Amino acid sequence: MWGNKRFHTLNYELKKIFGEKIYKVSLDGGFTCPNRDGTLDDRGCLFCSDKGSGEFAGDRRKSIGVQIEDQLALIENKFPEGKVIAYFQNFTNTYAPIEQLRKLYTEALSHPRVAGLAIATRPDCLPGEVLDLLEEIGGKHFVWLELGLQTIHERTSELINRGYSLEKFIEASDSLKKRKIPFVTHLILGLPGESEREILESVRFVNKSGSWGIKLHLLHLIRGTKLHEYYKENPFLLMEKDEYISLIIDILEILNPETVVHRITGDGSRDTLIGPLWSLDKRSILNGVDKGLKERNTYQGKFYTEDSSDRNYKNPNT
Repeated sequence: MWGNKRFHTLNYELKKIFGEKIYKVSLDGGFTCPNRDGTLDDRGCLFCSDKGSGEFAGDRRKSIGVQIEDQLALIENKFPEGKVIAYFQNFTNTYAPIEQLRKLYTEALSHPRVAGLAIATRPDCLPGEVLDLLEEIGGKHFVWLELGLQTIHERTSELINRGYSLEKFIEASDSLKKRKIPFVTHLILGLPGESEREILESVRFVNKSGSWGIKLHLLHLIRGTKLHEYYKENPFLLMEKDEYISLIIDILEILNPETVVHRITGDGSRDTLIGPLWSLDKRSILNGVDKGLKERNTYQGKFYTEDSSDRNYKNPNT
């Protein structure tokens, strides 16, 4: 349905847009986060590593141009030429003075192999002047934002110390839609205490949000994170491989078929990952999802329904 896949992959979508295969290169823009620098809190999100969930990004001590060259060198054997998306990945990549943002984004876009930008951020770090800049750049280049929602459930949000309300996500997503800036919503699967029913409620919420894409992350227990400290005091079950694959298929079946699936599992560093260790074999997870979809004779959107004709949504916590 989407090339040789039963779900709407980013690879398929980028080939449709650009007419060729596009890779992403992960960059470190030298940012921090209001949930770390004391503006909101100094603890950060419970799951976030000291690299700001950007374990494979470039070296922040180097310029953006040099980071791009370094990242291209890593994929040179399989991708010696062709365009890439410059991905500002770790921490909060709109959390800086506007001129600093303009400089970093412009430097990335000036590289001859960069076809566009992906910018990971928080919905509470999108003031008007930043939206103006993103709209300006988006009028000339392909740009998308990535918002770390993780869950819609207030209890879990407080546990992971997300630091913003669901209303803030709704406000940000509405602003991005009005300006025609595509955004991708991140969800974490396997958060402590969340049931499959609650996870699927988060997915249905994303369906109604107008999100262009979705990223599904397996919860990784990373050494040195606040989550690791929490786990030692409050042990909880980490997801099993077969359980996770089955959940991904359940999610895909109710997901809007127009939503671009950017990821169905995350990458953990072998040096710091405590569990689930099976997640290090990413290929087997991807193959397991493909196999499971085929065995179920199912696909993305098979059970998707439009809950309301105007696609409005409400905070389920109120």
